[in-house]
Amino acid sequence: MKAVVMNRPGDRDVMAYVAWPDPQPGPGEVLVTVAAAGVNFMDLGVRQGKAWTETPDPKVMGVEGAGTVRAVGAGVTEFAPGDRVAWVYAPGSYAEQVVIPAASVVPVPSGIDDETAASVMMQGLTASHFATDFYPVQPGDVALVHAAAGGLGLLLTQIIKLRGGTVIGRVSSAEKAVVARAAGADHVIIDTAGQFAQQVRALTGGIGVAVVYDGSGPVTFQGSLDALRASGTFCWYGPVLGAPEAIEIMSLPRSIKLGYAVFSDHIPTPALLRQHAAQLFDWIARGQLKVQATTAYPLKEAAQALADIESRKTTGKLLLVPAGR
Repeated sequence: MKAVVMNRPGDRDVMAYVAWPDPQPGPGEVLVTVAAAGVNFMDLGVRQGKAWTETPDPKVMGVEGAGTVRAVGAGVTEFAPGDRVAWVYAPGSYAEQVVIPAASVVPVPSGIDDETAASVMMQGLTASHFATDFYPVQPGDVALVHAAAGGLGLLLTQIIKLRGGTVIGRVSSAEKAVVARAAGADHVIIDTAGQFAQQVRALTGGIGVAVVYDGSGPVTFQGSLDALRASGTFCWYGPVLGAPEAIEIMSLPRSIKLGYAVFSDHIPTPALLRQHAAQLFDWIARGQLKVQATTAYPLKEAAQALADIESRKTTGKLLLVPAGR
């Protein structure tokens, strides 16, 4: 089969599209033919040597996707060849085939296509965690969503709206503002320098927002603090873009709550993984959650896809599609 591997940590030149041994499922595993693989900031962190350091190079990249079960290992009874499945964390997904623990895949309903399923696993489950678990948005809450035109931001905006919240989206360009508004953002701020807090407070009558979802790196950290209301919640994520300086806890203002949100805490068991994935698919089937237009690259162009997501100039979800799909 063909796969995309990284030969060492570094820039895009460390990635290669190569022939790779066909995987075989072991006990409790399924072999899946990949229809589409998701491109994520996590993959960028892996390429840079910030994650998966315990796995020797060369290694196949990618963690997310959707496809069709090709074979099952001993003991697997809940899936059979021909079943359509999706997954959120399966190392080696930038490939034509991948072996995954059966406990880590979810069934894909007939009304959901492969590209849509691959687009909502990581970002959709992350958005679900942020808005229903880490800070359960209540009707009337105002939320500030950074990178509101990105794949995660677009889904997060819609889930907040489903729960009765108001969204202030922050984007970096007028073009992205159009995309964020189309997803339901009530207000959109165009900003690239981290100078948004005053506008947020003006939009909230000086009160501030109930929650900030910030994965934009250190440049926005102080502004996000300043944008929060008393006892507001700061949801920090996205370590690939860097962390703020050390925080003196007694300097945190207005009794705010600050935390680092990790989506895996939302799906610690196979039952919860399938429950939350099923909710996403149900929202999509009902037309309540819309996946914005995806950008699909041939699998062999994975290095370009990662370069594009790193540029922060893309909107929506980026996917890799193996040849012949």
